[in-house]
Amino acid sequence: MTSTSRRTLLRAGLVAGGAGFLAACDPSRPDPAIHHGSASPGGPAISDGFVAPDGAEVRAAEAARKPGRARSFRMTATAGPIDLGGRTVNTWSFDGRIPGPPIRVSAGEVVRATLTNRLPAETTLHWHGLALRNNADGVPHLTQPPVAPGAEFTYEFTAAHPGTYWFHPHAGVQLDRGLYAVMIVDDPRETLQYDDEWTVVLDDWLDGVAGTPDAMLAKLQDGPGHGEQGGEGDSEVLGGPGGDVVYPHYLLNGRLPANPETFRARPGSRLRLRLVNAGGDTAFRVALGGHQLTVTHTDGFPVKPVKTDAVVLGMGERYDVLVDLKDGVFPLVALAEGKKGAAFGLVRTGTGTAPKPKVRPAALNGRIVGYDELVPAEAVRLDDREPDQVIQMELTGGTTSYSWGFNGRPLTHDKLAEHLVPIQAGQRIQLDLINSAHMWHPVHLHGHTFAVGSSSGPRKDTVNVRVEDSVSIVFDADNPGLWVLHCHNIYHAESGMMAALGYRR
Repeated sequence: MTSTSRRTLLRAGLVAGGAGFLAACDPSRPDPAIHHGSASPGGPAISDGFVAPDGAEVRAAEAARKPGRARSFRMTATAGPIDLGGRTVNTWSFDGRIPGPPIRVSAGEVVRATLTNRLPAETTLHWHGLALRNNADGVPHLTQPPVAPGAEFTYEFTAAHPGTYWFHPHAGVQLDRGLYAVMIVDDPRETLQYDDEWTVVLDDWLDGVAGTPDAMLAKLQDGPGHGEQGGEGDSEVLGGPGGDVVYPHYLLNGRLPANPETFRARPGSRLRLRLVNAGGDTAFRVALGGHQLTVTHTDGFPVKPVKTDAVVLGMGERYDVLVDLKDGVFPLVALAEGKKGAAFGLVRTGTGTAPKPKVRPAALNGRIVGYDELVPAEAVRLDDREPDQVIQMELTGGTTSYSWGFNGRPLTHDKLAEHLVPIQAGQRIQLDLINSAHMWHPVHLHGHTFAVGSSSGPRKDTVNVRVEDSVSIVFDADNPGLWVLHCHNIYHAESGMMAALGYRR
């Protein structure tokens, strides 16, 4: 079995910033008219040989999750002015907030979330990292029709696994506006001991400042050599260029460094940081000045605790870390990897002058924990088993033509159903991700978590594949339906780096 390259560092991602989400619990409310993928007008046409997003197999898998009480939420995707902490921009957001109001439930509860689309464009919601029912996954033209302007769509699914997750559109480059929020699934049997919790969402920002994400995508795609305009520098951690896009700002919980969010706590207390990278084209290297971090979770799943100075999060990754807080005022710095600038926040436990936004803690140049140093908690470790199917996925393309893909085939949402990679329920699947391009890619698999390298690797749903490197991921095919595999650089995905796995009937 091909294992993870030792060059491939584990980019730990803990970025979730927020507070409590919309709407209240209403277990007595009858089921709404749920829209179900291919059963809805405008849904995908799926071959009879594959499980449909609303098929009997999907319904059986959802029933096996033993759905608990239902909790209802509402959110509105809207366009309008947003204050980023001293600068107002016109952008798109959920309910006029960046990040949007978070959703928080307990493992086993049913999420019933109604999205109202007040945008001038179609949209959806994707629940990133959750192993949920397929027709709630939010992929337009594959698991559901897109939600038209002025329309509503209700997603209903069981949140089976505790952890730090998030949600965002799966339509165009909308993610690179302000359309994202955190979802936390609490563990009723939580054993982690801590006093306080801070959810931190990191983002790269250009909307309303340097044009729009749609204009940036057009610029990147507009002829030979165009993509090369974006690079600011190389990253040793990523093995090459940090990204394609030069961003004027980097945000921590929707705020600019000049007016940062401050988390207040007692000296000597233990803080749980939930870190989420909601960026479009930027990895972040995160450190808290004067402190070590203890990594406890990767992409929502527990690992055996390991100390580090800093973590690196590719787009879509999350890391939970514990910090024993000292007395004073400390900078939380999220350096834009291979780029200029950083997101910035403060932790205050006592008196003192706050550090300036341009401070760079020594921990940023200290130890960065790698994927091969993370060991899954025994309860979530995959059992030892040889793969039933090995699938090679070469990450292809480049900045010159700005066409990306898997195995030389660029695909977009509306073509995924025509090019499904077949898998069978019950199989152990190994995906060999081979990066032949001179650009790193954070690769995300919908509907499943995988082990990085082998069954003994950490459980994740997003993995960074360094420049001209390779990573193997293994997972059990235990969630029937049609599931997207794609680069979570939003500009790469929208330029073709998408594929879909389809469960055979």
